[in-house]
Amino acid sequence: MYIYCYTFQASGILRRIMEITSKINNIRSRMDAAILLLDGAMGTMIQQHDLDEQDFRGTRFADHTCDLRGNNDLLSLSQPELISQIHREYLAAGADIIETNTFNATRIAMSDYELESLVPELNEASARLARAAADEFSSDDKPRYVAGVLGPTNRTASISPDVNDPAYRNVSFDELVKNYRESAIALVKGGADLLMIETIFDTLNAKAAIFALKEWFDETGIEIPIMISGTITDASGRTLSGQTTEAFWNSVRHANPISVGLNCALGPAELRQYVAELSRIADVAISAHPNAGLPNAFGGYDETPEQMVEHLSEWADSGFLNIVGGCCGTTPAHIEAFSRALDQLPPRKIPTVDISCRLSGLEPCTINGD
Repeated sequence: MYIYCYTFQASGILRRIMEITSKINNIRSRMDAAILLLDGAMGTMIQQHDLDEQDFRGTRFADHTCDLRGNNDLLSLSQPELISQIHREYLAAGADIIETNTFNATRIAMSDYELESLVPELNEASARLARAAADEFSSDDKPRYVAGVLGPTNRTASISPDVNDPAYRNVSFDELVKNYRESAIALVKGGADLLMIETIFDTLNAKAAIFALKEWFDETGIEIPIMISGTITDASGRTLSGQTTEAFWNSVRHANPISVGLNCALGPAELRQYVAELSRIADVAISAHPNAGLPNAFGGYDETPEQMVEHLSEWADSGFLNIVGGCCGTTPAHIEAFSRALDQLPPRKIPTVDISCRLSGLEPCTINGD
């Protein structure tokens, strides 16, 4: 590993390089020995507190010029103890990896709330909250890790938001790169051990995030493990931008992530076949954090911990899983149930995949000896 002495490294990045280097092999060896547990839904836990506009504002943002209710990421600054408590609840339930409260912490997403200037602070503060909670629960035999979340943003680089102008885009690749880079630097500075590009509905957005991270890694000598998690949006078996599971993996495998997986949109019954497919084709660890079933008529999620365990135990028995957690509708009760059920089950053995030219559009194209 080589290190360029950039100015920002003096404010904590150098220490983070040393810390992360010592953890990378540890994370890999842990995944070889056991199925690691990811946490569950942050938004679901926040909703249980029925926060009002004033709760989101706190004292610091009392005079902000637009509504802030629903800006869950802002709670890392306005209600930090609440976010810390949610992290602790998931850790107490057995989570090995907790995600930072930064799903929308990019300038693109924060522009809806006129809070673009807060993005570096918001990411760093969120990472520090998760880091403190993880350190509190870490032990020699069960270290805990922080995944810095880079969400999909609320724009798509592949699809026009205007049905009358299919060529129009409301975000560019370069703009996404700039946004992801800024957020990632702050997440690492705040204490993230991994960087998770998650809930990917548009692979081009994910490729911008990958480009941003790899460019930064090359410039600084930092090499943070990357987790990638896509979203199959419905029974079509495709992402929102139209790719099948295999085409999606072909599009992002150059990132050499520590894991690839699927989350959100579907419950475990509907997601199984796509996790199975990813497990068959990917030569890295597999992660999955499904929703607690499909949304009900009120937008809630009804699948109990016991119901989800029935599915996830079968996935583990089938050799699909290296990392598992929960997305929308899941709680610490779900993670605790997963922990009990999967504790003695072996992790998936990462396969050796034949070297071939693997391309993708909406469908995969593999060029090999056949």
